[in-house]
Amino acid sequence: MALQDKYINPFTDFGFKKLFGSEPNKDLLIDFLNQVLPKKHQVQELSYSPNEQVGNTEKDRKAIFDIYCIGTNGDRFIVEMQKAKQNYFKERSVYYSSFPIQEQGWAGGWNFQLAAVYLIGILDFVFSEDEDSVEVRHEIQLRDTRCRIFYDKLTYIYLEMPNFHKTEAELETNFDKWMYVLQQLPNLQSRPRALQERVFKKLFETAEIARFTPQDRNSYERSLKYYRDLKNVIDTSYGEGRAEGREEGRAEGIAEGIEKIARQMKQAGEPLEKIMRFTGLSEEEIEKW
Repeated sequence: MALQDKYINPFTDFGFKKLFGSEPNKDLLIDFLNQVLPKKHQVQELSYSPNEQVGNTEKDRKAIFDIYCIGTNGDRFIVEMQKAKQNYFKERSVYYSSFPIQEQGWAGGWNFQLAAVYLIGILDFVFSEDEDSVEVRHEIQLRDTRCRIFYDKLTYIYLEMPNFHKTEAELETNFDKWMYVLQQLPNLQSRPRALQERVFKKLFETAEIARFTPQDRNSYERSLKYYRDLKNVIDTSYGEGRAEGREEGRAEGIAEGIEKIARQMKQAGEPLEKIMRFTGLSEEEIEKW
């Protein structure tokens, strides 16, 4: 961590949880969600749920979310901060979204009423097919061959942060302001004039590293190191793979880099759940070392 850093990087595991993952900061999460979600599904109140979901049998793979919460009307929200481009991220998104659906099943009869499920991915990269796109927010739902919405209670929303290029002077909406602060927070030394709303005042107070306890500061520094190592490994592998035109070699490089970081985290005594969430590896893959 650079000595001049004043605010945390929200793309680190610690930083993301510090801002959005605790009861005292629930209002930050609600305000953020209401800028991202469709107007018909605005959140008034929510409760945090366990972020670890287990399968139906002991052999089934677990799902460990960054944040999982339920609105007062029963709507489910999974919020994932994806730090760097990884293989099969879309597949993981679909798999994760199946857990909030399954948990709504009733024993015995079936009343055919499911609450809405949203998976919101905040991405520090763009999907390959969107490399020429300028869109920041992508909303995906199930549609039929005539492009009609088949089911409107399962929605994936991806925020491709590298596509956000507005300066402070260009910020118009609260959505713009949230994108700006998530993207620029580690580079700021004070709260911008355009972000004077009460919710951002609290965000900057929460994110100020000088306010941390020594324990939180140490946790953040470790989290920042893992983030930088992971991003460097994956970005390097993707760059080399594109230059050489070898998808297979790129995938191997990413896998080796992620495994190396997982080993480092395990040797440092990081919790198994954190390693799984950070690297996307399974418990079995980590335990074999």
